[in-house]
Amino acid sequence: MTGQALSTVADLEIRLQELHKLTAQTPLYNPVFQLGLELSRKLENGEMSLDHIEALVAEMECEGLRARAARLGRMIETVLPAENDARLDAAAGPEADADDFTAFAVRWQRPAAHVVFTAHPTFLLTSAQSEAVTQAASSGDLSETTVCAASHRRDAITLDYEHEKAMAAIARGHKARDRICARLFDIAAARWPKRWKSLHPMPVRFATWVGYDMDGRTDIGWSTSIRYRLLEKARRLAGYAESLEDIEPEIAARLERAAAHTSDMAARFGEDLSAPEALSAAANALTADHPDKLVSLSGVIAELEEEARHGGQDVARRLLVTAAAMRADGLGMGWIHFRVNSSQLQNAIRRRIDPEGKLSLASQAALVRMRELLAEVKPLRSNFAALAIENSTAVRQFLAMAQILGHVDADAPIRMLIAECEEPTTMLAALYFARMFGIEDKVDVSPLFETESALEHGGRFLDAVLSEPAYRDYAHKRGRVSIQTGFSDAGRFVGQIPAALAIERLQGRLAETMAANGLVDVAALIFNTGGESMGRGCHPSSIDDRFDWQLSPWTRRRFLRAGIRLEPEVSFQGGDGYLWFGSDELALATLTRMAEKPLWGADTKAPTDIFYRRTDLSLDFYRAIRRIQHAHLESATYSRAITAFGLGLLNDTGSRKSRRQSDLAADRTMSLRQIRAIPHNAILQQLGYPVNVIAGVGTASDGNREEIADMLRASARGGQLIRLVRAANALASIKTVAAYGELFNSAYWASRPYRGDEQHISEACLKLAEYLTKDDRAGVFRRLASRLRVDAMKLHKLLDLLPDETPLADREHTRRSLGVLHSLRIALFKHMFLRTVMVPPFSRANDISRDDVVEMVFTLRVDEGLAQLRRAFPVHFPSIGDFSVAEPSDYPDSRATGYAQIHKDYIDPIARSHALGLRITTALANEFGAHG
Repeated sequence: MTGQALSTVADLEIRLQELHKLTAQTPLYNPVFQLGLELSRKLENGEMSLDHIEALVAEMECEGLRARAARLGRMIETVLPAENDARLDAAAGPEADADDFTAFAVRWQRPAAHVVFTAHPTFLLTSAQSEAVTQAASSGDLSETTVCAASHRRDAITLDYEHEKAMAAIARGHKARDRICARLFDIAAARWPKRWKSLHPMPVRFATWVGYDMDGRTDIGWSTSIRYRLLEKARRLAGYAESLEDIEPEIAARLERAAAHTSDMAARFGEDLSAPEALSAAANALTADHPDKLVSLSGVIAELEEEARHGGQDVARRLLVTAAAMRADGLGMGWIHFRVNSSQLQNAIRRRIDPEGKLSLASQAALVRMRELLAEVKPLRSNFAALAIENSTAVRQFLAMAQILGHVDADAPIRMLIAECEEPTTMLAALYFARMFGIEDKVDVSPLFETESALEHGGRFLDAVLSEPAYRDYAHKRGRVSIQTGFSDAGRFVGQIPAALAIERLQGRLAETMAANGLVDVAALIFNTGGESMGRGCHPSSIDDRFDWQLSPWTRRRFLRAGIRLEPEVSFQGGDGYLWFGSDELALATLTRMAEKPLWGADTKAPTDIFYRRTDLSLDFYRAIRRIQHAHLESATYSRAITAFGLGLLNDTGSRKSRRQSDLAADRTMSLRQIRAIPHNAILQQLGYPVNVIAGVGTASDGNREEIADMLRASARGGQLIRLVRAANALASIKTVAAYGELFNSAYWASRPYRGDEQHISEACLKLAEYLTKDDRAGVFRRLASRLRVDAMKLHKLLDLLPDETPLADREHTRRSLGVLHSLRIALFKHMFLRTVMVPPFSRANDISRDDVVEMVFTLRVDEGLAQLRRAFPVHFPSIGDFSVAEPSDYPDSRATGYAQIHKDYIDPIARSHALGLRITTALANEFGAHG
């Protein structure tokens, strides 16, 4: 037996603690790597098997799920429906509105927020695991029997899968909102018995872009969006009918017939429509007049409210709750957001503004020509045939919106989100197409600010757009100015803290620009998009911090003081975000937190936070952090380290690809700009250090530490910033980053069997050592760890000057758990690497050599490497018994049959080790509270 028994997680945690003590003697000693080595030795000499490792992984996987459920419960504060009812009662109590019905109605007819469910690829947990986490968070029962029985077998994640998950989350949101509305009606009835039926409550509004987001995707056709919109309509109509069937059976029957008709239309648009005849039949069925076709609920709402006027309180309440839902959602599960890239719009308008391609769309000449086009354009009729033959992605979106507004839901507006929109011409182009297809009065065009350039020049962009007379006329027609801010990509480009502060300034600039351009009489809709992780805009400390981080009280006060109505919108992204609506209890708690503290609310009389007064300090602090974050992003060292394993550290978590396919040479020179924000952030978690949250804060305070600490201590915004940094730092380990780099250290592999204790793997170690002599990754990781360490030491000095407001009791246990998980994965990686070079030589095929397979495994393109090994060493052949040949044969004999032993000794262990490594990926992400 080699060393201590490491048969349980408790054994591993104790051993890791012992190894940590040795760092006092040898500062460069790495406990995580050493524990991984000890596990590797036991695995290679047979003391442990992959069965033993799997049992340890399963236990840690369970702990991660329990940590995830506990975090969700802590963030949501209280889950019990009765307690949330009581908190809503307190928020809507007499002291809130001085017993003034008008004030009460104004307060509760204004959504606390718009909630948008997106299809971001964060479906990390399996359906079973998601259900286990949400049920545990809902019940407060975090026991292993509740959480840990869930299967780890991954779901096949398709767009249909994502859409159904989004619809299920929204449906639970509907149920929670109905409960809140019913309670508001009861409160109003008790206080204003003669007026309560005129209340139109709308505590929250729902929306989704799942199935409508075309940015970076080619797999969503226009018919997919139409089909989803029809499915959503049918589902919502069925829900309305069910809520009315016992109190208004005639209206319910009408809605049921409309639901059936819509379901039939959805089925038609789910067929193959490539043939003109098939498309024509589906289009004609949808556009034809039909007694069961319903494209507006205004008449139904009026009927329900009239019936309520004459009904008793119980019946009237139910009728009015359904009417309130109809008013909020229309003929769908919620509003919908289409999304395109600015380049798609520019390509579409270029054909009209500059057919010869000689004009820069950023030029003043292009802007002048765009104004002329916009003034000249007249609405054109369109149909599904025009949609089918259109080859411009952007124009197809406008055509699809026109068909939806004409034949699916004439009332609910549609958002058009434009990614990377940095030129006023692009905004005017969107207005041009909206006007061309006669939907300008129903489409909210919204630029997205998330890139470095957009954040830097966004203020000037807003000045330019809002000064355009055509845009101002459009904003008055729509009643709002809409923008979107992206914390995810912004956090990747400039770091999460600089991103949040830059977005905050941009939001404040919008208030100024609207006031300067006479737009105080329209609303400002700000859609803040971010994920559930610290690196993508979700503050982990509390639900108040979560919402205030993306739309700060300082920003809200700017709009309130200008007299501009603020319409805040917040995203719940993919599988991670849907957990907040994973049960009826969680959905009710989430919406109650919003109702208690609307995201547009702020104290206009509050004194100015010192963070905004001492701009001589805070602005320099911001710029220094941003400079360091930018240096990392542009650094070849950082890029090479973060991409050292490619994207192979991560599970597939969505139907959208994380980046384009590439060859092995491209992997070696992969740029961080090739990787989307979610996988970039996820890799940082998996390597053990959230660089995009922590890096730069320590260095930015260097030289002025005490004064900056005084400012942060006295500032609410500064305190929030430090809570985010502390939360990230509590999970961060530079030793872990360094440990992964040592996997590429040729000297380690050459020295490992040097003393003769592991002669059975000495040849494999020598092959690895020789292969890695020219590899740069070990040095890259060491340089990165050194840079992070210098910055971290300065951060610790700053944190020592600031009190920890909310210390986590289980912080050290969590850090040990993370260390154990990383050590287990390092042992598995070593097992994969050793088994790969032990595979017997095989002939080159399809231009793939043995060294290529080794590199595939090093970059964790393991499935591709295994496919090559299985090709080289097949186990399934045509059998001689398959043939009816009269002549006998003694060949093949027993020595000529297949490569089953190679599979057993090498290929199968590589595959199993990789699968276990990906389960560790999930466990690590759960400790961080999110994927990416």
